[in-house]
Amino acid sequence: MAALLTTLHLFTLRPGAVPSAVARAAVDPWRLRAARGLRFAKVLGTGNGQTFTLRDANLRRWALLCVWEDQGALDEFERASPVAAGWRRGAREVWRADLTLIHSRGRWARREPFGEPASAGQSGPVAAITRARLRPARARTFWRAVPPVAQDLRHQTGLRYSIGISEAPIGLQGTFSVWASSADLANFAYRGAAHREVVRRTAEVGWYTEELFARFAVVGTTGTIGGIDPLAA
Repeated sequence: MAALLTTLHLFTLRPGAVPSAVARAAVDPWRLRAARGLRFAKVLGTGNGQTFTLRDANLRRWALLCVWEDQGALDEFERASPVAAGWRRGAREVWRADLTLIHSRGRWARREPFGEPASAGQSGPVAAITRARLRPARARTFWRAVPPVAQDLRHQTGLRYSIGISEAPIGLQGTFSVWASSADLANFAYRGAAHREVVRRTAEVGWYTEELFARFAVVGTTGTIGGIDPLAA
């Protein structure tokens, strides 16, 4: 079976487009079911990822995560989908990352959404997606553990961009980050003291009822965030 193509769109909205975006976030998951060749899709709110609470939320930036059977299905979506057109109408900027899976562990909504790995390694830029469903009784201790990791992340060599992503204001939290290389991502994930401590406490405390980590090769980007493409900066 051919490798699947994962895309992440980031839509930076004009201020007046926020109310319609909130409405689209509610209905577009159902409308996306009609898209040909779409295996998995999530409309996601975003935030700065500093605390994973409501304080982080950025209502002017939304994400659309999709997994496609092939490039043709993505091209048809971009050309003809009313969902894509609706988000673009309200957007001041659109940035898209095209990704192929290197490794994935865990589940999202009881699924393994990204298919089989496309390759064993990657010499160029990589992206990481994390996602977890918090246990309500453990949420407070998790939120207290996040700030040191977020602070450490901001100073990591090779980090090109990072953002918090979420299906709901609280309880369903995740991150998307782009790195110059696999080595840079590994240095943060496995050698940073703050992140290692959170990984250790995850097993000890049992913060999550479901979790996922996936690493991708970045095979292309289009558009800008804040006037630039993070991988071209």
